[in-house]
Amino acid sequence: MTRFAVDRLVFVPDDVDLSRSPLAGHLDVETYVLGAFNPGLTRLPSGNLLMVVRIAEALREPVRDGHVHAIRWDDGNFVLDAWPLEFADTADPRKFLLRGGGWKIMALTSLSWLLPVELSPDGLEVVAVHYDRAIAPAASFQCYGVEDARISRVEGRYLMTTCSVSPERHSTTLYSSEDGLDWRFEDIVLDHQNKDMLIFEGLVGGQYWAQTRPLGDLYFAYPPGSEWRPGPSINLATSPDARHWKPHREPGIRPHSATVATARMGGGSPPILTDKGWLTLWHGVEPKEIVGIYRTYWSLLDRDDPARVIRTQDAPLLEANPELTRPIEQQMYVHDVVFTTGIADHGDHYIVASGEADLACRITHIPKTMFD
Repeated sequence: MTRFAVDRLVFVPDDVDLSRSPLAGHLDVETYVLGAFNPGLTRLPSGNLLMVVRIAEALREPVRDGHVHAIRWDDGNFVLDAWPLEFADTADPRKFLLRGGGWKIMALTSLSWLLPVELSPDGLEVVAVHYDRAIAPAASFQCYGVEDARISRVEGRYLMTTCSVSPERHSTTLYSSEDGLDWRFEDIVLDHQNKDMLIFEGLVGGQYWAQTRPLGDLYFAYPPGSEWRPGPSINLATSPDARHWKPHREPGIRPHSATVATARMGGGSPPILTDKGWLTLWHGVEPKEIVGIYRTYWSLLDRDDPARVIRTQDAPLLEANPELTRPIEQQMYVHDVVFTTGIADHGDHYIVASGEADLACRITHIPKTMFD
């Protein structure tokens, strides 16, 4: 694994004040921060950086009285739902599966909301935590939470995609801002189970472009001997206004049959334009136990035709770093996970933001020469 001179955790669960959480005062039970992770990243007009951090707020005792409990938003309040334990598979600490429905049904062990955290220009010091600008569920299609912000700045406007989770749909929702701090809800922009939507930081041919990642339980086989592996891949879409999206005909980045390290993949940081093309950081998942091993990879896409991959690197750019999480290892519930979610230019290097172990926010300074 490549070691970088600047690579550290900058925001961890103990940095969150749950007395200022959107859930505070709604539940007569104890909650805690399961994770403060997967931060969207952008640079503010002041020069400071902004992370929009996913806060997974969980019940301290989800299992009691023969039931497993989940938090749900309900018309401006937060309530608890109880499911009989004999119908639930709780092997994964992040969620539980409900048996007997005829297809896969799950509920979450936490509810996620988004917390803007302002950093110094180098991303290494917390300047302010903006609880007054937290983004919480506000509609039935977000009743199980708002997750995994990704922020792009296009034509002077900030655009933030998020995943909104509910029984109605697992949708991608869009927020916009003029200053990067005050966010306005725009709309649902992608429907059921389309995750990791990343809007390119710039127009291509006068259009907005985005990477998407549709999910499903069925994938069709490539022909025998194909260089590609069937499964989740990074697709592309275009839009005239960033709200109405059309899938692009050509595929984007696909898992390669020669390796299992990227058997499952999805977007990471919003693609940014360099003098060599669009730089995109993405995650590959190697199957292992329940969660798998998450690593960060990179590719360069053609500036005029982002469906064309100019160059990619088979070796991972980032891997989980146990030394970073050692001081908080008593709070860890998964391992081998780094999930990159943001990138910002900082002179001769990029500042890369990631979620580490679904637990904390990691900032890494990566020299631009890594992508030559």
